[in-house]
Amino acid sequence: MRTTALAATAALALALSLSACSSPGAGSGTKPEPSMSQSASMGMERTGDFAGLNDKTVKGSVSVSDGMLVLSDFSSDEGPDLHVYLTKGTDEAAVSAGVMVDAVSFDTASQTFTLKDADVADYTYVVIHCDKAKAVFGAAKLS
Repeated sequence: MRTTALAATAALALALSLSACSSPGAGSGTKPEPSMSQSASMGMERTGDFAGLNDKTVKGSVSVSDGMLVLSDFSSDEGPDLHVYLTKGTDEAAVSAGVMVDAVSFDTASQTFTLKDADVADYTYVVIHCDKAKAVFGAAKLS
């Protein structure tokens, strides 16, 4: 009986944390100003198209070149704590090992981030991640 109650409590906690990233109005209502404290190789252009993951929707494209990461025609499900990451995969371990670029606005189609201090050649994905719920919303494989 105790094991069942603990499992139910854990499942409820996970469901609540994931729903926090899709609740309308859950965020502060302000849009982050894109800027960046980490990332980039100069002179190398890589691009990709976003696909949603984990029952979330992320659309648009990304290009990384000349120390800039640019999102175009971008949209995502709403989340209170969305960030863009450079990673080597699309799971939580890859996000933890990756480089956080900056906060990202779910409803701003064009966003540009300055990359400093990271070699883009070391990463294969750009991931949209809800840090609060520890949930990957979507990713673009760089080619």
